[in-house]
Amino acid sequence: MRNPNLNWNMGCDFNYFFAFLILILLLCSSSSLSVQESEAIESLLSRLDSKRPSNSVQESAAKGVLQRLLPTHLSSFELKIVSKDVCGGQSCFRVTNFKSSSGDSPQILIQGTTAIEITSGLHWYLKYWCGAHISWEKTGGIQINSVPKPGLLPSVSTEGVMIQRPVPWNYYQNVVTSSYSYVWWDWQRWEKEIDWMALQGINLPLAFTGQEAIWQKVFLQEFNLTAQDLNDFFGGPAFLAWARMANLHGWGGPLSQNWLDKQLSLQKQILQRMTELGMTPVLPSFSGNVPAAIKKKFPSANITRLGDWNTVDGDPRWCCTFLLDSSDPLFVDIGEAFIRHQLKEYGSITNIYSCDTFNENTPPSSDPSYISSLGSAVYKAMSKADKDAVWLMQGWLFYSDSSFWKPPQMEALLHSVPFGKMIVLDLFADVHPIWKNSSQFYGTPYIWCMLHNFGGNIEMYGTMDSVASGPIDARTSENSTMVGVGMCMEGIEHNPVVYELMSEMAFRSDNFDVKAWLKSYASRRYGKAVGEVEAAWEILYHTVYNCTDGIADHNKDYIVEFPDWDPSDPTGSDMPENDHTKAFVLTHQRRRFFLLETSSSLPQPHLWYSTEDVLKALKLFLAAGTELAGSLTYRYDLVDLTRQSLSKLANQVYLDSIAAFTNKDAKALSVHSQKFLQLIKDIDVLLAADDGCLLGTWLESAKSLTENSNETKQYEWNARTQVTMWFDTTKYVQSKLHDYANKFWSGLLESYYLPRASMYFNHLSRSLNENVEFKVEEWRKEWIAFSEKWQRGSELYPVKAQGDALAIANALYQKYFS
Repeated sequence: MRNPNLNWNMGCDFNYFFAFLILILLLCSSSSLSVQESEAIESLLSRLDSKRPSNSVQESAAKGVLQRLLPTHLSSFELKIVSKDVCGGQSCFRVTNFKSSSGDSPQILIQGTTAIEITSGLHWYLKYWCGAHISWEKTGGIQINSVPKPGLLPSVSTEGVMIQRPVPWNYYQNVVTSSYSYVWWDWQRWEKEIDWMALQGINLPLAFTGQEAIWQKVFLQEFNLTAQDLNDFFGGPAFLAWARMANLHGWGGPLSQNWLDKQLSLQKQILQRMTELGMTPVLPSFSGNVPAAIKKKFPSANITRLGDWNTVDGDPRWCCTFLLDSSDPLFVDIGEAFIRHQLKEYGSITNIYSCDTFNENTPPSSDPSYISSLGSAVYKAMSKADKDAVWLMQGWLFYSDSSFWKPPQMEALLHSVPFGKMIVLDLFADVHPIWKNSSQFYGTPYIWCMLHNFGGNIEMYGTMDSVASGPIDARTSENSTMVGVGMCMEGIEHNPVVYELMSEMAFRSDNFDVKAWLKSYASRRYGKAVGEVEAAWEILYHTVYNCTDGIADHNKDYIVEFPDWDPSDPTGSDMPENDHTKAFVLTHQRRRFFLLETSSSLPQPHLWYSTEDVLKALKLFLAAGTELAGSLTYRYDLVDLTRQSLSKLANQVYLDSIAAFTNKDAKALSVHSQKFLQLIKDIDVLLAADDGCLLGTWLESAKSLTENSNETKQYEWNARTQVTMWFDTTKYVQSKLHDYANKFWSGLLESYYLPRASMYFNHLSRSLNENVEFKVEEWRKEWIAFSEKWQRGSELYPVKAQGDALAIANALYQKYFS
């Protein structure tokens, strides 16, 4: 399975890299990494190296990953930590043949400067010499049948292979991934994720679990608040990410002491494993978000209340959080106390702290001096507890609120901290890179990130050409300040091809043939080369996986995000506010993305490819079924591709239904609406045939963390609410965020999306049959009441797949597309 084109040294010597940057600085511009910045980054890397555990601890951790992945091959590999001198002074891994005359000795020697480099080298060898594939369990899991038996592993070339990282860091997670994907995980699931991270070469992961327990200690022990004071501060388990970012408070809460204690214990396990593997965890810090009780305890403190974030009526129970002004001395006191308590609980394991000021909340002043003072205070709070602290900031605000963050405001924030003390995540660089229009973040080091997913939605989507070229173009651009690559998706466990490609960009220095890479991927994913699926993947590469329209892909398919549209009001005056004059609207406050026809207010789902071409890919996938029917990776991809095709068909059927209503054709409305409802039922049956597409898994994971019936009821409500209505409602007004976190899960379609659509079509039919106006408020009242009842429900749903996925997919193809 060896690919001869992969035996090359991908690295570049960072000494020359930084020297080049400095030379450009002196001769051309002041926007590249300055001498101070370069020295600060090198100094940071050196400090982080010193915090790593001993070589023996790291080697043992790397062997643990191998043992859990390939227990039969534990003695086939020798894993060793080496100094950076072996790698030209940089981070790298080396794969060579193990030289020994003994017959029972290891065959392959993998060396790396940290345990993460070793596991990266192991993964690289297994992929490109043994044809293996490693994916999340929900997306098919691992494929290691192609790995030869112990003693028969393929040799590498005589000189071996050495691959250096072209940039120091490979970052992972978004601040909301913890709520959309990780919220209900136990240690067993976290251990699998950290193994996956290690094999992908991730060395800079966000580590946000358990921070509420730290905040409880800070506020109770040092600022004399009570546990009751925090009940309306923390969000519920499924909404913690937004409570942390000061978007809301209290929604879904309060948090029990059981939750706080277990999450803190889990965080310690997570951090221990991450550090054993040589990762540098990114810990949280203080951004000014405080409980309401602080205002009572410190009446002279400069505390303001932020504006509304997506509530329907400004309910103060969860709307309008409290912000402590950065100029107030209490700001630094609280921030310093939080870092100090983390150091006490976890030890000195990192110098990098995440903080996002005004995430989807506009600052009260655009004065650059105010912005600068805010940034300075945030950093002072970090550095008072950790003198070597570095602020890692998501750059999302520069995109989502670009009308506020003009060059003076951006530069004021980015330059509010000392040289080398801030790193920015160019969060949406795969679609809208900020570095290009901000003079490389005005000389601030940044990490090129792929955002890719919103709300944990399930949709086949990607920007593969951008992912494959964007990081290389950014790193080699004039005056580049890029220091890493990253994956910042809101939710995981979907589109494995995109994440495997993005992970490899941490080790690729030069441009490469993506089509050839994809052919290799298809062979590895299924354990063999199959002509039909290779041809199918080439079609998918040119269609679903190469979106170039610049539209963020948040799944708006009508099945999972049913439009709240009044067909008797074609002007859309009763729709949520949006700009009817533009084809594409980004409504930031609701974080919703609509493609609108200028002649209609009806929201249109995102479609960036030819559905006919994708149906050809589906037909090819089905043709390979006999040969690949036993493959779990094939099963997942087949179900996903069939679901995607049927969902896009359902969009057109819905539009046909609306056209029939507009034309007052009751018979056509009945035909098309029944077809839409049948599509929901059929897709639910399809999804039930794969373990990764089940509502029951999500709900049972939530309940597994509870200690009593009250917690069980609360956690299940949290889990159900996040994937449906999300936020608050009134009797006649649905949540502004309804369906933001929609999911194509069996159980959810049949029990939630199907009844909702049925109610709507019943109201349309009644309007035509009785010749009366469509009563949109009655429809909203009915479905909001239904949703609230469903959110409070406790019905059980399957947690194991049922049915033959290939037979079901074949039948549905014949039914709808033949």
